Amino acid sequence: MRRLDIHLARDAACDTVIRAIKAADPIDYAVMETEQKDRCLISVFMREGTNQVLMDNLQTALEGRNDWRITVLPIEATAPKLEEAKGDKAARANQATREELFSDVSDGARLTSNFLIMVVLSTIVAAIGLNSDGIAAVIGAMVIAPLLGPILGFSMGAALGDSDLLKRGSITLALGIGTALATAYAISFMLPLNLESHELMSRAEVRVDGLALAIAAGSAAALSLTQGKGEALVGVMVAAALLPPGAALGLFAGGGEYGLALRAALLLSLNVASLVLSALIVFRLCKIRPRKWIEQKNATRAVWLNAGLSAFFLVVAVALILLLDLGAQVEIG
Repeated sequence: MRRLDIHLARDAACDTVIRAIKAADPIDYAVMETEQKDRCLISVFMREGTNQVLMDNLQTALEGRNDWRITVLPIEATAPKLEEAKGDKAARANQATREELFSDVSDGARLTSNFLIMVVLSTIVAAIGLNSDGIAAVIGAMVIAPLLGPILGFSMGAALGDSDLLKRGSITLALGIGTALATAYAISFMLPLNLESHELMSRAEVRVDGLALAIAAGSAAALSLTQGKGEALVGVMVAAALLPPGAALGLFAGGGEYGLALRAALLLSLNVASLVLSALIVFRLCKIRPRKWIEQKNATRAVWLNAGLSAFFLVVAVALILLLDLGAQVEIG
């Protein structure tokens, strides 16, 4: 359950808003006086699964004005007990509103100094763990790696057709991965490359289970976000698909093992494409789309474009991997 607080001018629009609230069948609502005589505050208690419809109707009713604001607040409990939602409402009961999702994702996709510092620190831990065959260190690096935000930002930007969010997510992701590569490359000159390390060499192998991990991680991340759940564990899954291959790529390149570096680069690109594509599909299936019809058309084009590009990179990466495997078999033969 959520509470919507609508702050607006006390004029004809106030009556329009109240009619929209009544039509949404709320649990309860109250119109309150404020210190400003020309303003009013309407608090609405809504059942889960009906918030987005009311949000869209209110924004449509108040479009063109700049003297209003809607605030969404989660409600932990209420008495007396409410009847559980059924049918389609029950299916959407735990889904956050578009505005809540955008706020969460936009913050996570922002490029900050703290983001870059965390990438550097997590890469240092990952690179040392990979080179020393220390699985505990690699897992610890994935826990602190902040790579979930830009992946979700890019995918949601495509799902909403929001070019600003799409650009912000892509820049943050590119700089995050680039920072990880540069950090691992620098570390390779301080540590002798250990090609006996299973953790390191496994990041030069591309297997079906690795691809499944990336797809599952992207899907779980997007789904947990839409359901308003904690993202800590799925953030580790996303980092598992990005950070170790990126750190391995930097170590291999710095150690002069360019063949292994190419394989790590292919694994990294394969995982990025899988993460973006799977998250984008989940956002689409959860009907995360803009409010206006023309914006929905633009979003649909953005979804198909980015899904097509991700699928293209997947196909190219798989083809290159198969060619490398075939070349290795020929050399052995």
